[in-house]
Amino acid sequence: MFGRRGKIDVETLLKIVLVLLIVILALQLIGYFVDLVVGIAGNVIVLILILLLVLYLLDEI
Repeated sequence: MFGRRGKIDVETLLKIVLVLLIVILALQLIGYFVDLVVGIAGNVIVLILILLLVLYLLDEI
């Protein structure tokens, strides 16, 4: 069992490595997109809270 080597072609190994590389790049792009959405959503939530506070202080609510 330990004396035998796997019979996998170089082309197959290259395809596996390329697919893994594409998966890693896709996950990084998804991570950047999620960070962007969370950053924008965080800013919008802060603006809404400030607007509500100002409206409350002006007795508009």
